[in-house]
Amino acid sequence: MIKLIIFDLDNVLIDGEAIDEIGKLAGVEEEISDITRKAMEGKLDFETALKKRVSLLKGTSLEDVRKTMEGIPFMEGAEETLKELKKRGYKIATISGSFEIIANRIKDQLGLDYAFSNILHEENGILTGEVSGPLVNGSKVDVLKQIIKMEDISTEECAAVGDAANDISMLKEAKLGIAFNAKPILKEIADIVIEDKDLRQLIPLFTDEIQIEEKESLKTSKLEVDVKKLLDEKKEHEKKIAKLTEERDKLNQEAKCFRELRDNLNTSLKENLDKAVEYRNKRNKINEEVEKYKKKRDQANRELKNLEWKSGKRDIIKVKNEIKKIDKTIETRVLDIKKENELVKEATDLRRKLQKMQKDEIVQKEAIELKKISESYHAKVVELSENAQSAHEEMVECFRKTDDIRSKADDAHKKFIETRENASRKHEDLKAVLADIHKIKKSVDKIKLQKLNLENEIIMKKNIKEKALAEGIYEKFKEGKKLTTDELLLLQKHNIV
Repeated sequence: MIKLIIFDLDNVLIDGEAIDEIGKLAGVEEEISDITRKAMEGKLDFETALKKRVSLLKGTSLEDVRKTMEGIPFMEGAEETLKELKKRGYKIATISGSFEIIANRIKDQLGLDYAFSNILHEENGILTGEVSGPLVNGSKVDVLKQIIKMEDISTEECAAVGDAANDISMLKEAKLGIAFNAKPILKEIADIVIEDKDLRQLIPLFTDEIQIEEKESLKTSKLEVDVKKLLDEKKEHEKKIAKLTEERDKLNQEAKCFRELRDNLNTSLKENLDKAVEYRNKRNKINEEVEKYKKKRDQANRELKNLEWKSGKRDIIKVKNEIKKIDKTIETRVLDIKKENELVKEATDLRRKLQKMQKDEIVQKEAIELKKISESYHAKVVELSENAQSAHEEMVECFRKTDDIRSKADDAHKKFIETRENASRKHEDLKAVLADIHKIKKSVDKIKLQKLNLENEIIMKKNIKEKALAEGIYEKFKEGKKLTTDELLLLQKHNIV
């Protein structure tokens, strides 16, 4: 299918010969026209003809040349035709032995993709009569090959439009050669000849099939882009899955650690609580023993006191108290000699009396025994009280540890719940991303099916076109015309021969 259309410039895109117009300006119109005519008819090689004509332009003002070029009109239908061809997606180029001073203007005004032409040399704004460029020594087919290389297409995808002998090489090389308002020498080798000087005659030759194919290609490309976009999105989601899975698993591991810590603390809590209860029971049991021995001690003390009263101890205590009272009076009061002597005598008598007082020996022995028993009971009370206090302190310490462990266990449980909830949220996020990936996979499968259907449709259309073309070739074959190898292969492909 044609993708690139190459135009000559003079008498094709513009209605006139640029160098002839410059010849008029320089006053050498007839000489230049004669050389041009011979070149266009193939009687003079293009390089020689070009250099001869340009040499005649020496001394001409470049500014005057520029103004003259601006006055050359477009060929009839040029603007409309190129606009339509561009709209249909064709690449447009001009390859001309004419000059940049006109070719670049035409390129800009008609929106050409490429313009290759020669350069008129000047010095201080005056033409020197010299020329250079790709079309001085080279041919148009050389430039054509350069363009198709840049476009990455083949000559089978090119059409060429020209009017004279110097266009022969590119018309032969192109898949479709069109002679437009051309000299007989070019008509002989052209595939199509257009006699009317109206470029709109080209429009029916170039259908909008290229647009259709490009649209189909764009559809395919868009589907490929959509698939790539979805696959890229899938990759990003897969990265999210990997990250979320890692975060979820890490949180689950942390939750497991917090749960184990909580359970271990609760086990330790129960053990400490059991110890505290054990110490409490031990303390209470010891306290019961303490109370029992207290009662025994107090009973022994009461019996001891009764014995002491029976043994005259009461009287001894009374005498001692009287002696203490007299001694204190003597020490603390100012007394006359007589009164003081009386008190000293009284105290001395009481002391003699105290010495004479004797206790009952049997009662004394009982009292001693009771005192020993009371003291043993008291010693047991002290011992047991100390043991009870120790058990109480152990119990308090266990309860303190229990409170500390309970606080740590509660904190571990709280962290376990928080971590587990975070892990659950990560898992829900993971499920959501997996759901998105499932949707993406379905979308990718749907687009791939659309792409396959589109490609099958393109192949079917191509086969229909090829078959129609093969049938035309077969008609040509029946008329006795010579077929190319490609044409024969096309006939075989569609089982026409």
